[in-house]
Amino acid sequence: MRRAIRTLRALAKRQDAVSTVEFALVVPLFMILGMYGAEIAWLNAASMEASQVALALADNASRLGQTDNSGVTPTITTGDVESVLKGALEEGSNIELGDNGRVILSSLEVHPVTGKQYLHWQQCMGNGRQNSRFGKPDLTGNSLALVASGISLGNRRISSPNRSAVMVAEVWYEYHGLFGTMFVKPITIHEQAAVIARDDRNVSPGLSGATARIAC
Repeated sequence: MRRAIRTLRALAKRQDAVSTVEFALVVPLFMILGMYGAEIAWLNAASMEASQVALALADNASRLGQTDNSGVTPTITTGDVESVLKGALEEGSNIELGDNGRVILSSLEVHPVTGKQYLHWQQCMGNGRQNSRFGKPDLTGNSLALVASGISLGNRRISSPNRSAVMVAEVWYEYHGLFGTMFVKPITIHEQAAVIARDDRNVSPGLSGATARIAC
């Protein structure tokens, strides 16, 4: 008994393993903080990537027809639109946008009869099933009160001038956490951008060469 007491007293006076114990207690905490920081950083990066894709998509769509040297006001084709949509998904490949999201391009114009703002056409690409926040195209120019006076992006109201178009890009992205649902639940990111057509464009016929590949 006395020997056991002496042994315990001797162990109590020793400090060899103090740093090891402290290290073992602190490491899990730092690991969790590091994982959480990585999760938040990747979420912010994904949101920024989606925003950049939306801006690039709207900008590229606004330039469609600039290379037409025929002397005739160009008409946009579904092939033109498909090319910029593919480019958007390629730009978003770092976050696997094609598999986890959807890009939507709409043409906001002035209806030739009603004079109201309306969506003349709309095309989509990506495995996502989200719909445009501005609704579907309305060839009558009457039913979409949501865009009759233009669209709202942030705190601004945007409308198309007569005989022109505003290219409205939307990017939907389903964010799934790096570590599953340990820190964040799946989040739906939605980014928007709008750019007016930069050159003269024949908007009357809408899109020519319709295809089901990029139909919404």
